[in-house]
Amino acid sequence: MEKKRFEKYYLLSLAGVLTASFYPLYMGIRVVADMLTRGTVMKEDYPKYIIPYTPISLALIVGMLFMPWLLKYAKRAALFWASVLSTGVFFVSELLLETKVVVTSTFSVTLEDWQMYMCIDFPVPKSSMESFRETAAEILIGNYSPAFKMHFYVISLIIILTALNCFYGFAHMIQSGEKKRLRTLTMQAVSGAAFLGLCILACFTAFFRDGNIRVSLVSAVLMTVFFVLFGITAGIYAGSFLNGKPKWIFVGIPAVTASAMTTLMYIGEMILLKGRLYRFGSGFLFRGLFSNREDRFDMGPAPVDLIIMLASGIICACILKAFGLKTDEETFDKEDEL
Repeated sequence: MEKKRFEKYYLLSLAGVLTASFYPLYMGIRVVADMLTRGTVMKEDYPKYIIPYTPISLALIVGMLFMPWLLKYAKRAALFWASVLSTGVFFVSELLLETKVVVTSTFSVTLEDWQMYMCIDFPVPKSSMESFRETAAEILIGNYSPAFKMHFYVISLIIILTALNCFYGFAHMIQSGEKKRLRTLTMQAVSGAAFLGLCILACFTAFFRDGNIRVSLVSAVLMTVFFVLFGITAGIYAGSFLNGKPKWIFVGIPAVTASAMTTLMYIGEMILLKGRLYRFGSGFLFRGLFSNREDRFDMGPAPVDLIIMLASGIICACILKAFGLKTDEETFDKEDEL
C-alpha cells in the first residue's frame, strides 16, 4: 500500500515540477538555440529572467528524478544528497549561461551583465552628470557589482532547498508513516509557495519601482513583505529539522535564521547600491543611520529597515510557536500530568 502511495505521490510531484518548469525550460532552450545558430541572442528575442529560473528548474527536476534512488539507498541522508546534487546542477548551469550566452543590442554583453540591466525596467534619466546621482538606476548602471548576483544566488538556493525539503519530507512520511514533521513541512510548503509567487511578481513588475531611491507606498509594502517572507521561509526550513527539540531551540534557532537571512539580503542590496538602500518614506524612521541632514543620499540601514530585520525573526518565531509540532519536552509534561 505504501509503495503504491509513494509511486502515485512521486509521479504527481514530478509532473507538477515539470509543468511549473515548462516556461523556464522553454526560455533556456530558445536562448541556447539562438547561441548555436547565431552566436548571440538579440535583445528583442531575449526572454527575461532566464537566470536564475532556468537553472532553478533544472536543479529541481534533477533532484526529483533521483528521488526514488536516493530514498532507497541514502535513506535518511536522501534530502542532504539531493540538496547537494541540485545545488551543483544549479551553479553549473547558472555559470554556463552567465558566461557563454551573449546578448546583443547596440553592443554585446554576457548574460550576467545583461541580467543586471533587466532589473532596471524603466528609462534611465538623462540628467547632467554629477558626482552623486539621484536614482538607483544610475547607481546600478554606473558600475556592475558582483553583489547583484548574491541576491539571485541566495534566493535561488532558498527556493531549491525548501522545495526539495517539502518533496522529500512528504515522501519520507509516506514511506515510513512517521508524521512528526507534518506541520512544519506544511508551513514550509505554504511559505515557499508564497515566496515563489512574490519572486514571479517581482520579475514582471520589479515591484513597481521607477528608478528613484525613494519608492512608492505600494512598492514599499511589497518589498517589505518580500524581505520578511524570505526570512520566514529560511527560518521555517531550519525549524523543520528541529522537531522534538526543546522549545527555545525549536523556536529560537529558526527566528535567528530568519532575521539573519533578511539582514543578508539587506547587506547585498546595500553593497549593490554603494551603501544606500531604497527608502520607504521621509523622516527619522526612514533616514539611514550613517547619514546626516546635509547628505544628499541616506547611507546605511534606516530604523525601519532594522525593524523589518527583527520582524522577520519575531514573526517566524510566532508562526512556529502557534502552529509548529509540539516538542518532546511539552509532550512529556502532558504525560506526567496524566
